[in-house]
Amino acid sequence: MLIMLRRSCVVMLIAACCLVATAVQAAGLRFLDVPADAGGPALKGMVSTPCAASPSEVALGAGLALPGVKDCPIAGSRLPLIVVSHGRRGSYLSHVDTATALADAGFVVAAINHPGDTARDTSRTDEFSVLVERPADMKRLTDFMLGAWTEAGALDPKRVGLFGFSRGAYTGLVVIGGNPDFGALAPLCDKEGATTPKCRAIRDGRVPTEAAVHDSRVRAAVLADPPLYEGLFNRDRLANVTIPLLLWRSALGGDGVVPASVDALEQMLPARPDFRIVPNSSHFSFLAPCPAKLAEAAPILCTDPAGFDRKAFHDTFNDAVVSFFRKHLE
Repeated sequence: MLIMLRRSCVVMLIAACCLVATAVQAAGLRFLDVPADAGGPALKGMVSTPCAASPSEVALGAGLALPGVKDCPIAGSRLPLIVVSHGRRGSYLSHVDTATALADAGFVVAAINHPGDTARDTSRTDEFSVLVERPADMKRLTDFMLGAWTEAGALDPKRVGLFGFSRGAYTGLVVIGGNPDFGALAPLCDKEGATTPKCRAIRDGRVPTEAAVHDSRVRAAVLADPPLYEGLFNRDRLANVTIPLLLWRSALGGDGVVPASVDALEQMLPARPDFRIVPNSSHFSFLAPCPAKLAEAAPILCTDPAGFDRKAFHDTFNDAVVSFFRKHLE
């Protein structure tokens, strides 16, 4: 897959300042620290919550800020929780516009950085360990939000959803019951003579064999443009993926995502998802609209096919995500 720019930590912060500028109201924002435990390292992120206060700004550092209200009292009770998994080398800010839309609609949204596979830390991006640990990260996040989080009493533990984009969509597919076969990647390594850490592990007989981490508390999921290599999943390995699913794919793919593989996934799922193809879109069209400054700094993230209106699409996309979760997390 393509590299999401070494400087993308700053890029994503710049983006975040502009992504929610048109929101009807600002979400409550709380920085999130999930402590390390036997299940994995510390996780950092952000929680977006329903907020009745007047919009202001929340400082992110480096002179940047998000529209929002820091530590706003949560408006409502017994609220549904949505956990968010970002794409390869992304961050917890990658889908802040969608998080804001959900928070404004009455959801609590928790997004974290996946250790070793973020804009700032790419140390394990191409290792199997990231693919194994990402689902565990999401389960630990849900454990924390429903347990140790100081505002856990505001949540309804029976109303949990998941949103994932790109590698985050792969992550979500595992969380909701998928069982990947990492050994199935061997032919790809043979064909390309690949020297990535994953291919070296395959050649050395170090393919992960531990059971995948699932979380039955997740009752509905929205997945966008999962990067699925041939053989990673089959019908048997997806047999337990039966919860309501809103599956999106771009028309043209990109960054390692092949549209035909998403089509194949849709056909293999035991319970047909709500499957939507976005006309004339590319992979990064699912990232929020880019202001001019970000488009100049990160054209790979911000350039859409000619004639595609990312802003108009995200208005529709976020409305669809909100409507889906409202329907299935009643």
